[in-house]
Amino acid sequence: MLPLLAAQESRAREVLPTEVLAWVLDGSGDGAFEGAWRSLRLRPHVLRDVTSVDVALDLLGTPLGSPILVGPTAFHDRLHPAAESATAAGARAAGSLMVWSMRASRPFEGTGWWQVYVLRNRQATLEHCLRARDAGASALVLTGDTPYLGTARRGPLDDLDQAPDATLDDIGWLAAETGLPVLVKGVLRRDDALDCLRAGAAGLVVSNHGGRQLSRTVPTAEALPEVVDAVEGRVPVLVDGGIRSGLDVLCALALGASAVLVGKPVMWALASDGAAGVEACLRGLSDDLAFVMGLAGCCSLADVDRSLLA
Repeated sequence: MLPLLAAQESRAREVLPTEVLAWVLDGSGDGAFEGAWRSLRLRPHVLRDVTSVDVALDLLGTPLGSPILVGPTAFHDRLHPAAESATAAGARAAGSLMVWSMRASRPFEGTGWWQVYVLRNRQATLEHCLRARDAGASALVLTGDTPYLGTARRGPLDDLDQAPDATLDDIGWLAAETGLPVLVKGVLRRDDALDCLRAGAAGLVVSNHGGRQLSRTVPTAEALPEVVDAVEGRVPVLVDGGIRSGLDVLCALALGASAVLVGKPVMWALASDGAAGVEACLRGLSDDLAFVMGLAGCCSLADVDRSLLA
Protein backbone atom coordinates (compact mmCIF):
# COMPACT_ATOMS: atom_id res chain seq x y z
CA MET A 1 0.00 0.00 0.00
CA LEU A 2 1.18 3.52 -0.73
CA PRO A 3 2.44 5.32 2.40
CA LEU A 4 -0.03 8.15 1.72
CA LEU A 5 -2.95 5.73 1.65
CA ALA A 6 -1.72 4.04 4.82
CA ALA A 7 -1.49 7.40 6.58
CA GLN A 8 -5.01 8.36 5.47
CA GLU A 9 -6.39 5.04 6.70
CA SER A 10 -4.65 5.47 10.05
CA ARG A 11 -6.10 8.96 10.47
CA ALA A 12 -9.58 7.79 9.46
CA ARG A 13 -9.46 4.97 12.00
CA GLU A 14 -8.76 7.58 14.68
CA VAL A 15 -11.71 9.82 13.84
CA LEU A 16 -14.47 7.43 12.78
CA PRO A 17 -16.98 6.08 15.30
CA THR A 18 -16.67 2.37 16.05
CA GLU A 19 -19.85 1.39 14.23
CA VAL A 20 -18.90 3.32 11.08
CA LEU A 21 -15.40 1.84 11.12
CA ALA A 22 -16.91 -1.64 11.29
CA TRP A 23 -19.14 -0.83 8.32
CA VAL A 24 -16.20 0.38 6.22
CA LEU A 25 -14.20 -2.72 7.09
CA ASP A 26 -17.06 -5.12 6.26
CA GLY A 27 -15.91 -7.55 3.58
CA SER A 28 -12.21 -6.84 3.98
CA GLY A 29 -11.60 -10.50 4.68
CA ASP A 30 -8.07 -11.80 5.13
CA GLY A 31 -6.35 -9.67 2.51
CA ALA A 32 -6.76 -12.24 -0.27
CA PHE A 33 -7.97 -9.65 -2.78
CA GLU A 34 -4.97 -7.37 -2.20
CA GLY A 35 -2.66 -10.39 -2.14
CA ALA A 36 -3.83 -11.53 -5.56
CA TRP A 37 -2.52 -8.31 -7.11
CA ARG A 38 0.74 -8.51 -5.17
CA SER A 39 1.33 -12.06 -6.36
CA LEU A 40 1.70 -10.91 -9.99
CA ARG A 41 5.25 -10.39 -11.27
CA LEU A 42 6.44 -7.94 -13.93
CA ARG A 43 8.88 -8.22 -16.86
CA PRO A 44 9.90 -4.59 -17.54
CA HIS A 45 11.36 -3.27 -20.77
CA VAL A 46 14.81 -1.67 -20.74
CA LEU A 47 16.33 1.32 -22.55
CA ARG A 48 13.03 2.96 -23.48
CA ASP A 49 12.60 6.74 -23.57
CA VAL A 50 10.30 7.44 -20.62
CA THR A 51 11.15 11.11 -20.23
CA SER A 52 7.43 11.80 -20.33
CA VAL A 53 4.83 9.32 -19.08
CA ASP A 54 1.21 10.00 -19.95
CA VAL A 55 -1.56 8.22 -18.02
CA ALA A 56 -4.50 10.09 -19.58
CA LEU A 57 -7.29 8.33 -21.47
CA ASP A 58 -10.78 8.69 -22.91
CA LEU A 59 -13.39 6.41 -21.38
CA LEU A 60 -16.84 6.20 -23.01
CA GLY A 61 -16.40 9.70 -24.36
CA THR A 62 -15.09 11.25 -21.14
CA PRO A 63 -11.50 12.52 -21.06
CA LEU A 64 -9.75 11.55 -17.82
CA GLY A 65 -6.41 12.39 -16.28
CA SER A 66 -5.75 8.78 -15.31
CA PRO A 67 -7.41 5.34 -15.38
CA ILE A 68 -8.09 5.46 -11.62
CA LEU A 69 -11.77 6.12 -10.86
CA VAL A 70 -13.81 6.38 -7.67
CA GLY A 71 -15.93 3.26 -7.21
CA PRO A 72 -19.49 3.43 -5.87
CA THR A 73 -19.72 3.32 -2.08
CA ALA A 74 -22.67 4.36 0.06
CA PHE A 75 -23.48 6.87 2.81
CA HIS A 76 -20.54 9.25 2.61
CA ASP A 77 -22.23 11.46 5.19
CA ARG A 78 -21.08 8.89 7.74
CA LEU A 79 -17.49 9.65 6.74
CA HIS A 80 -17.50 13.44 6.35
CA PRO A 81 -20.07 16.25 6.79
CA ALA A 82 -19.80 17.27 3.12
CA ALA A 83 -20.47 13.67 2.10
CA GLU A 84 -20.51 12.81 -1.62
CA SER A 85 -20.15 16.48 -2.54
CA ALA A 86 -16.64 16.41 -1.09
CA THR A 87 -15.80 13.09 -2.74
CA ALA A 88 -16.95 14.36 -6.14
CA ALA A 89 -15.01 17.61 -5.72
CA GLY A 90 -11.85 15.72 -4.87
CA ALA A 91 -12.30 13.42 -7.86
CA ARG A 92 -12.83 16.34 -10.24
CA ALA A 93 -9.77 18.15 -8.89
CA ALA A 94 -7.69 15.03 -9.53
CA GLY A 95 -8.98 14.68 -13.11
CA SER A 96 -10.86 11.53 -12.17
CA LEU A 97 -14.46 10.37 -12.36
CA MET A 98 -16.77 9.35 -9.54
CA VAL A 99 -19.35 6.60 -9.74
CA TRP A 100 -22.14 7.75 -7.41
CA SER A 101 -23.86 5.04 -5.40
CA MET A 102 -27.62 4.61 -5.50
CA ARG A 103 -27.25 4.65 -1.72
CA ALA A 104 -25.54 8.04 -1.79
CA SER A 105 -26.46 10.42 1.01
CA ARG A 106 -26.60 13.34 -1.45
CA PRO A 107 -28.42 13.68 -4.81
CA PHE A 108 -26.23 13.30 -7.89
CA GLU A 109 -24.47 16.53 -8.88
CA GLY A 110 -21.98 17.61 -11.50
CA THR A 111 -20.37 14.93 -13.60
CA GLY A 112 -19.74 11.21 -13.29
CA TRP A 113 -21.60 7.92 -13.52
CA TRP A 114 -24.55 6.60 -11.53
CA GLN A 115 -24.58 3.13 -9.97
CA VAL A 116 -27.98 1.45 -9.96
CA TYR A 117 -29.58 -1.58 -8.33
CA VAL A 118 -32.62 -3.10 -9.96
CA LEU A 119 -35.43 -2.78 -7.43
CA ARG A 120 -38.65 -4.77 -7.22
CA ASN A 121 -40.34 -1.51 -8.19
CA ARG A 122 -39.01 -1.03 -11.70
CA GLN A 123 -40.55 2.43 -12.01
CA ALA A 124 -38.70 3.57 -8.88
CA THR A 125 -35.51 2.14 -10.38
CA LEU A 126 -36.04 4.12 -13.55
CA GLU A 127 -36.87 7.32 -11.70
CA HIS A 128 -33.58 7.11 -9.78
CA CYS A 129 -31.72 6.78 -13.08
CA LEU A 130 -33.59 9.57 -14.85
CA ARG A 131 -32.94 12.00 -12.00
CA ALA A 132 -29.23 11.18 -12.14
CA ARG A 133 -29.19 11.53 -15.93
CA ASP A 134 -30.93 14.88 -15.79
CA ALA A 135 -28.43 16.05 -13.15
CA GLY A 136 -25.48 15.20 -15.42
CA ALA A 137 -24.70 11.50 -15.13
CA SER A 138 -23.18 10.23 -18.37
CA ALA A 139 -23.44 6.46 -17.80
CA LEU A 140 -25.14 3.88 -15.59
CA VAL A 141 -23.29 1.16 -13.70
CA LEU A 142 -25.73 -1.68 -13.10
CA THR A 143 -24.76 -3.81 -10.12
CA GLY A 144 -25.56 -7.37 -11.12
CA ASP A 145 -24.59 -9.41 -8.06
CA THR A 146 -27.30 -8.35 -5.60
CA PRO A 147 -30.50 -10.32 -6.24
CA TYR A 148 -30.72 -9.95 -2.48
CA LEU A 149 -28.27 -8.85 0.18
CA GLY A 150 -25.64 -11.16 1.59
CA THR A 151 -26.46 -12.28 5.13
CA ALA A 152 -23.62 -10.29 6.65
CA ARG A 153 -24.91 -7.07 5.08
CA ARG A 154 -28.51 -7.12 6.27
CA GLY A 155 -29.29 -4.32 8.68
CA PRO A 156 -30.39 -0.69 8.94
CA LEU A 157 -27.85 0.49 6.37
CA ASP A 158 -29.18 -1.79 3.65
CA ASP A 159 -32.81 -0.88 3.15
CA LEU A 160 -33.29 -0.88 -0.62
CA ASP A 161 -35.80 -3.46 -1.81
CA GLN A 162 -33.74 -5.31 -4.46
CA ALA A 163 -35.20 -7.56 -7.13
CA PRO A 164 -34.42 -11.29 -7.24
CA ASP A 165 -36.16 -11.38 -10.61
CA ALA A 166 -33.64 -9.04 -12.28
CA THR A 167 -32.35 -10.41 -15.59
CA LEU A 168 -30.12 -9.55 -18.50
CA ASP A 169 -33.13 -7.86 -20.12
CA ASP A 170 -32.80 -5.04 -17.58
CA ILE A 171 -29.59 -3.92 -19.31
CA GLY A 172 -31.34 -3.06 -22.55
CA TRP A 173 -34.36 -1.68 -20.71
CA LEU A 174 -32.28 0.84 -18.77
CA ALA A 175 -30.27 1.82 -21.83
CA ALA A 176 -33.41 2.37 -23.91
CA GLU A 177 -35.32 4.28 -21.24
CA THR A 178 -32.46 6.59 -20.23
CA GLY A 179 -30.42 6.87 -23.42
CA LEU A 180 -27.28 6.24 -21.37
CA PRO A 181 -24.61 3.55 -21.81
CA VAL A 182 -24.97 0.79 -19.22
CA LEU A 183 -21.97 -0.96 -17.72
CA VAL A 184 -22.58 -4.16 -15.75
CA LYS A 185 -20.73 -4.51 -12.45
CA GLY A 186 -20.07 -7.86 -10.79
CA VAL A 187 -18.94 -9.92 -13.79
CA LEU A 188 -16.47 -12.69 -12.91
CA ARG A 189 -17.04 -15.23 -15.71
CA ARG A 190 -16.56 -15.49 -19.47
CA ASP A 191 -20.09 -16.70 -20.15
CA ASP A 192 -21.64 -13.88 -18.14
CA ALA A 193 -19.42 -11.36 -19.95
CA LEU A 194 -20.65 -12.57 -23.32
CA ASP A 195 -24.28 -12.68 -22.17
CA CYS A 196 -24.04 -9.08 -20.94
CA LEU A 197 -22.57 -7.95 -24.26
CA ARG A 198 -25.36 -9.63 -26.20
CA ALA A 199 -27.86 -7.90 -23.91
CA GLY A 200 -26.44 -4.48 -24.77
CA ALA A 201 -23.84 -3.72 -22.11
CA ALA A 202 -21.53 -0.84 -23.04
CA GLY A 203 -18.89 -1.98 -20.60
CA LEU A 204 -18.16 -4.46 -17.82
CA VAL A 205 -16.78 -4.14 -14.31
CA VAL A 206 -15.00 -7.18 -12.94
CA SER A 207 -15.98 -7.05 -9.28
CA ASN A 208 -16.79 -9.34 -6.36
CA HIS A 209 -18.49 -6.58 -4.36
CA GLY A 210 -15.47 -6.38 -2.09
CA GLY A 211 -16.42 -9.68 -0.51
CA ARG A 212 -19.59 -8.13 0.89
CA GLN A 213 -22.02 -10.43 -0.95
CA LEU A 214 -21.03 -14.05 -1.65
CA SER A 215 -18.07 -15.21 0.40
CA ARG A 216 -15.14 -17.10 -1.18
CA THR A 217 -15.56 -15.43 -4.55
CA VAL A 218 -12.53 -15.45 -6.79
CA PRO A 219 -10.22 -12.41 -6.44
CA THR A 220 -10.77 -9.99 -9.28
CA ALA A 221 -7.10 -10.15 -10.27
CA GLU A 222 -7.71 -13.81 -11.13
CA ALA A 223 -11.06 -13.28 -12.88
CA LEU A 224 -10.00 -10.29 -15.00
CA PRO A 225 -8.07 -12.09 -17.79
CA GLU A 226 -10.97 -14.43 -18.56
CA VAL A 227 -13.41 -11.53 -18.92
CA VAL A 228 -10.99 -9.43 -20.98
CA ASP A 229 -10.34 -12.31 -23.35
CA ALA A 230 -14.06 -12.91 -23.78
CA VAL A 231 -14.75 -9.26 -24.63
CA GLU A 232 -11.94 -9.04 -27.22
CA GLY A 233 -11.81 -5.25 -27.01
CA ARG A 234 -15.44 -4.65 -27.97
CA VAL A 235 -16.23 -2.70 -24.79
CA PRO A 236 -14.12 -1.34 -21.94
CA VAL A 237 -13.50 -3.66 -19.00
CA LEU A 238 -12.93 -2.10 -15.59
CA VAL A 239 -11.92 -3.83 -12.37
CA ASP A 240 -12.07 -3.18 -8.64
CA GLY A 241 -11.15 -5.04 -5.47
CA GLY A 242 -8.02 -4.63 -3.38
CA ILE A 243 -6.19 -2.06 -5.53
CA ARG A 244 -3.86 -0.11 -3.25
CA SER A 245 -0.91 1.12 -5.35
CA GLY A 246 0.30 2.14 -8.78
CA LEU A 247 1.80 -1.33 -9.14
CA ASP A 248 -1.64 -2.86 -8.63
CA VAL A 249 -3.06 -0.52 -11.27
CA LEU A 250 -0.24 -1.35 -13.68
CA CYS A 251 -0.91 -5.07 -13.28
CA ALA A 252 -4.64 -4.54 -13.87
CA LEU A 253 -3.92 -2.58 -17.05
CA ALA A 254 -1.45 -5.22 -18.19
CA LEU A 255 -4.15 -7.86 -17.77
CA GLY A 256 -6.36 -5.83 -20.09
CA ALA A 257 -8.39 -3.52 -17.89
CA SER A 258 -9.24 -0.14 -19.37
CA ALA A 259 -9.43 1.46 -15.92
CA VAL A 260 -9.74 0.59 -12.24
CA LEU A 261 -12.15 1.58 -9.49
CA VAL A 262 -11.03 2.22 -5.91
CA GLY A 263 -13.39 2.13 -2.95
CA LYS A 264 -11.98 1.82 0.55
CA PRO A 265 -8.92 4.05 -0.10
CA VAL A 266 -11.27 6.87 -1.11
CA MET A 267 -13.46 6.28 1.94
CA TRP A 268 -10.44 6.51 4.23
CA ALA A 269 -9.27 9.62 2.36
CA LEU A 270 -12.66 11.32 2.70
CA ALA A 271 -12.85 10.58 6.41
CA SER A 272 -9.31 11.82 7.01
CA ASP A 273 -9.43 15.12 5.09
CA GLY A 274 -12.55 15.62 3.01
CA ALA A 275 -12.22 16.69 -0.62
CA ALA A 276 -8.53 17.46 -0.22
CA GLY A 277 -7.94 13.94 1.07
CA VAL A 278 -9.76 12.39 -1.88
CA GLU A 279 -7.78 14.51 -4.34
CA ALA A 280 -4.50 13.57 -2.63
CA CYS A 281 -5.43 9.87 -2.69
CA LEU A 282 -6.23 9.85 -6.40
CA ARG A 283 -3.27 12.01 -7.37
CA GLY A 284 -0.99 9.83 -5.27
CA LEU A 285 -2.17 6.69 -7.02
CA SER A 286 -1.89 8.34 -10.45
CA ASP A 287 1.62 9.63 -9.74
CA ASP A 288 2.63 6.19 -8.49
CA LEU A 289 1.21 4.62 -11.65
CA ALA A 290 3.21 7.01 -13.85
CA PHE A 291 6.36 6.25 -11.86
CA VAL A 292 6.08 2.45 -12.12
CA MET A 293 5.09 2.69 -15.78
CA GLY A 294 8.33 4.55 -16.41
CA LEU A 295 10.29 1.89 -14.54
CA ALA A 296 8.56 -0.74 -16.69
CA GLY A 297 9.54 1.09 -19.88
CA CYS A 298 6.04 2.36 -20.77
CA CYS A 299 5.39 5.99 -21.66
CA SER A 300 1.64 5.69 -22.32
CA LEU A 301 -1.24 3.39 -21.47
CA ALA A 302 -1.04 2.01 -25.01
CA ASP A 303 2.39 0.57 -24.15
CA VAL A 304 0.98 -1.51 -21.29
CA ASP A 305 0.02 -5.03 -22.31
CA ARG A 306 0.09 -8.58 -21.01
CA SER A 307 3.71 -9.09 -22.12
CA LEU A 308 4.71 -7.10 -19.02
CA LEU A 309 3.54 -9.94 -16.79
CA ALA A 310 5.51 -13.09 -16.07
